[in-house]
Amino acid sequence: MLAISIRDVTMQFDSFTALDNVSLNVSEGEFVTLLGPSGCGKTTLLKIVSGFLKPTAGRVEIAGRDVTGMPPENRDTAMCFQSYALFPHLSVTENIVFGLKQKRLAADERERRLDDVVRQVDLGAHLDKLPNQLSGGQQQRVALARALAMRPYLILFDEPLSNLDAKLRETVRYEIRKITREYGLTAVYVTHDQTEALAMSDRIFIMNAGRIEQVGAPEDIYRHPRTSFVADFIGSANLLDGEIVEEPADGTVSVRTAMGPVRVALNGSKPAKNVRLCWRPERARPGHRDGANNFDVRIDHRSFQGHFTDLMFEADGTPQRLQLVDADVREGDRFGFSLDLDDIVILEDRP
Repeated sequence: MLAISIRDVTMQFDSFTALDNVSLNVSEGEFVTLLGPSGCGKTTLLKIVSGFLKPTAGRVEIAGRDVTGMPPENRDTAMCFQSYALFPHLSVTENIVFGLKQKRLAADERERRLDDVVRQVDLGAHLDKLPNQLSGGQQQRVALARALAMRPYLILFDEPLSNLDAKLRETVRYEIRKITREYGLTAVYVTHDQTEALAMSDRIFIMNAGRIEQVGAPEDIYRHPRTSFVADFIGSANLLDGEIVEEPADGTVSVRTAMGPVRVALNGSKPAKNVRLCWRPERARPGHRDGANNFDVRIDHRSFQGHFTDLMFEADGTPQRLQLVDADVREGDRFGFSLDLDDIVILEDRP
């Protein structure tokens, strides 16, 4: 069953189009992420799903029910905000059970739910504290516990980890994903952080300028981006313009580029003559190999990153990056590397 069905949703703010005819489906129990840069429309779409905004046009269904004009409190959703949105004068316990009291749940049921979520998010030692006595990570756990205690059909996250430091973000995102799985919740998560999206999602909806640019599993989007925007936004990507000069009958094409000739496997419709290629820097293998694309370049910059080393070079003025483990290479050295045919993806046609 579909948890969410969005059909042809448009959102206008005066002359600005925040969402342009967006459609998407989310299945029950899925964890999906709306990913994109600031201003792409992802938070606007989340607010439309939650009921805080009514779309200019289009239709929103939750669990098969049209909720387009329905207020938030009638949608069986819960929201975790970037700012935590905790009541500063209420204790952790009081914050968690606030919504349950509003729903007039019996005291024993409130207590049962409180015990359950406190155990899940490890807040047992902080129940009597006020929010200003908690760390950022602990406040986010309270916000998550409050949402979970409501037993919502759908839980929504609006950049909930953006105020946390990098190490704490990693811990809390693991907890969020673990808990949503255990409860079998359907979740929609908004972020501009590609690492969060890749680590947490069943599927990612990449948004750009009010539209959905690509949808897929994290591995598929990372390995097979369809446009330059997606390739550049998800992970590190090397983009290389070229011209198709040969089309053998073995399902590959030969492309003339500033790095030299590149052979690429065709995994779809036939591209135009002028193309843009994408390859990931960690796919490069030191040395030359039979049957692969082999290149020799001059390293302009070297940067040790701990678990890998960044090596930079230029191809006709365009910076390109290699990411290698244990790379014994210095700036100014010549370096040979290879790429398999499937390591290189043809993106959109180039004018």
